[in-house]
Amino acid sequence: MKKRTKIKPLLAACLMLAGAGAAQAEEQVIIATTGGAYDAALRKFWFEPFTEKTGIKVVSVAATNAEMRAKAAAMVKTGNVTWDLYPDGEIQASAEAHRLTSEDLTDFCKSFQSRPDLVEDACVSAGARLFSTATLMAYDPTAFKDGNPLSWADMWNQTKFPGGRSFPNFDDPWRVMAAALLADGVPRDKLFPLDVDRALNKLDEIRPAISLWWKTGDQSVQGFRNGDYRIGQIWLTRANTLKAEGRQIAWSKQASFLVGDRLTIIKDAPNRANALKLIGYWLDHPEAQAGVCDELLCTPPSRKAIDLMSPAARAALPSDEDIRDYIVIPDAKWINDNAAMMLERWNAWIR
Repeated sequence: MKKRTKIKPLLAACLMLAGAGAAQAEEQVIIATTGGAYDAALRKFWFEPFTEKTGIKVVSVAATNAEMRAKAAAMVKTGNVTWDLYPDGEIQASAEAHRLTSEDLTDFCKSFQSRPDLVEDACVSAGARLFSTATLMAYDPTAFKDGNPLSWADMWNQTKFPGGRSFPNFDDPWRVMAAALLADGVPRDKLFPLDVDRALNKLDEIRPAISLWWKTGDQSVQGFRNGDYRIGQIWLTRANTLKAEGRQIAWSKQASFLVGDRLTIIKDAPNRANALKLIGYWLDHPEAQAGVCDELLCTPPSRKAIDLMSPAARAALPSDEDIRDYIVIPDAKWINDNAAMMLERWNAWIR
């Protein structure tokens, strides 16, 4: 009887420790990011302050945008969901396929509606806005004798602007095709629906000059560092990373597409409550948004955040005039409706 008496308290203590360990293990949230400077900025200004305030650890895993979507779909299909959330593209977030693998945030978003400090679509059923930015033409301003390239047509002009070129090659080829059509003289307001045949024919002209087909933001950055290309289509967030390093890099707002990311919670996420807290912290803390967008050069969802950004960062953001006169706002519905067709044509062309 004495031995049993001793064992029972010991067993109870072990069970309490195990329970405490399990509870502690639950206090985390797992988010996928594209890594590199992007992840570093999110960690510094968002993840770490969030953890300090809540005690919830933010675990980030690196993946390409295509891998995030594929992984989320596979996890939901198999019922083995190990991530909680990821930033999906604004266009993809409006697709039906997105809704099949993501949580509907309608109820969550109610507390953020009609907030004067947030943009109107800061939180919608498909996800919360992380930020808006641009895909654009960047270049080495020291590389050319007779001025710098400004348009996509200039990117195709290898006589005036010699050197290697760079384009992305992943599951979202519309922006490469759109650049080719603009270079071929298609007016901005007539760009959609995309003429895929015409775009690929135009890309045939420049294909021998493409020295880097990048699949990740880090690849596009490293390629520029290595001198693999002089002109390339990259994300503004990554171009600004290079500028912050002191690299000789410039970009043209006249050759840019307005894009953005939405924070997506995966269906049956293991740490769903913590994922909602992480999103709520982002929307409620303009200082976090300002810090991230100061480093990455993006437009945050909070107007207060824009006011907190440095004057230099604010001046570099697309203005209303830039959007009116130059920047292309893609037709999300057409892109989603034709995504499979475009990817099939692209994969056949790129091989």
